[in-house]
Amino acid sequence: MMRRTLGNTGIDVSGIGMGCWAIGGPFFAESGACGWGAVDDEESIRAVRRALDLGVTFFDTADVYGAGHSERVLAQALEGRRDEVVIATKWGNRFDENTKYITGAGDTPEYVREAVEASLRRLGTDYIDLYQLHLGDLPVEKAAALLATLEDLVGEGKIRAYGWSTDLPDRAEAWGSDGEHFASVQHDFSVMKGGKTDVVELCERLNLACVNRGPLAMGLLTGKYDAQSRIGTDDVRGSAAPWMTLFEDGRPNPEYLARLEAVREVLTSEGHTLAQGALGWIWGVSDVTVPIPGCRTVAQVEENAGALEKGPLTQAQVEEVSKLLAATP
Repeated sequence: MMRRTLGNTGIDVSGIGMGCWAIGGPFFAESGACGWGAVDDEESIRAVRRALDLGVTFFDTADVYGAGHSERVLAQALEGRRDEVVIATKWGNRFDENTKYITGAGDTPEYVREAVEASLRRLGTDYIDLYQLHLGDLPVEKAAALLATLEDLVGEGKIRAYGWSTDLPDRAEAWGSDGEHFASVQHDFSVMKGGKTDVVELCERLNLACVNRGPLAMGLLTGKYDAQSRIGTDDVRGSAAPWMTLFEDGRPNPEYLARLEAVREVLTSEGHTLAQGALGWIWGVSDVTVPIPGCRTVAQVEENAGALEKGPLTQAQVEEVSKLLAATP
């Protein structure tokens, strides 16, 4: 089964992880919903346990997902099996657990300690394997001031390594140069990008794991949505978040639907489902990639984990996808 190592930490993970954003349930910001609608916690727990049974050992969450709820559900699902898994979580957003609203940014060394202790309690563990900054555009100077605290937390055994969830290469470069236990960059990456991004190339150069959020383009690469689909306002894809480009006013962006159709045949060749082909493309682009598709049902977990058996797309297929997308208006 495909494996990955988180940078130079020696932490071994499955080639695919499970993204736990959706299982957190509702939470909000000024722009509207930040979650994926209502959830069934029992199904979420079954999904996590099924993923583990199928060989998925890497689970990625954040303290803000569901205003702490995702971490709590993950703790329930992994009870008694902590030593079998690698847990990644994130910090940086202050939030009110009662109202479930994001209230601001937590970008100080003091807040790092406050946040890590809260996550440890919610996760029911005494250490976090990968602790990630969740403020993608935090200025380099402010981020640099956090490194000493993060290194102290490694020394204290509260975290094993740390990463940054950012799409900005200069941010990742800054920590990659100065952070001894900096292990990974999490960034938005899917076949919709068409090829390697600057962040992927940076991870290769600095020997960092490239953790890929949105590997199924928020569901578009499952084939579930078409031009007639409409997402409700209780779902982040139906929100007014300024970064939401895959969906517009709750409808799939026609540009991305066209890109999907251009590569569908390649992605579904050789017995792949569309989602499995999309995951295989990510592995085919680089061997530092670790896609973390979001799941909230057992069926989703089973389909995504099935990609591990099929492995990466070939280099010829990866190149064909790039050519097809380059020719798509």
